[in-house]
Amino acid sequence: EYSARNIRVLEGLEAVRKRPGMYIGGTGLAGLHHLVWEIVDNSIDEALAGHASTIHVNMHDDGSVSVLDDGRGIPTDIHEQTGKSALEVILTVLHSGGKFDKNSYKYSGGLHGVGISVVNALSEWLEVTVWRDGSVFQQSFKRGVAVSEMTVSEGADRTGTKIRFKPDAEIFESIEFSFDILSKRLRELAFLNKGIKLSLTD
Repeated sequence: EYSARNIRVLEGLEAVRKRPGMYIGGTGLAGLHHLVWEIVDNSIDEALAGHASTIHVNMHDDGSVSVLDDGRGIPTDIHEQTGKSALEVILTVLHSGGKFDKNSYKYSGGLHGVGISVVNALSEWLEVTVWRDGSVFQQSFKRGVAVSEMTVSEGADRTGTKIRFKPDAEIFESIEFSFDILSKRLRELAFLNKGIKLSLTD
């Protein structure tokens, strides 16, 4: 029997975890590294919009990767439609982001409104730090779900965003990043995007 009882509605980011290949192409090495590209693409977009000039990618000894830029920083004010911070919405809701608004970005790459929330959904944990408006904003997530409220502290002397995440071993065939794969792609991005400094540290 095939009836309404067989129709399942996946809430939030559950759909991404059920079918990761639809969003990042697969769960092998290409899919794993695609997580990094989605975050880097956001930083590149900030640079192309004239708001960032440096992007640092770090491979940490716990298997996580972080991407730090000196852009405007992800918005942190309350999002009217949801009542949550824009930061939490961007990281937990598919098809949310600033690239649907033509006033925010003239040029943009990546999976518009999907990329960073997909990375969050497919990570064992993800931590975000935002510097903007003279304050430091931080929030932690686990497998796409917020596990802390956004905290705010004063004294930011810079602007930008740092995303650090560890891929979920329940999803990927391997969670070990390749320095060679990352460096090759970052060299290409540096060649294609004049005036942006990219660095990679293992």
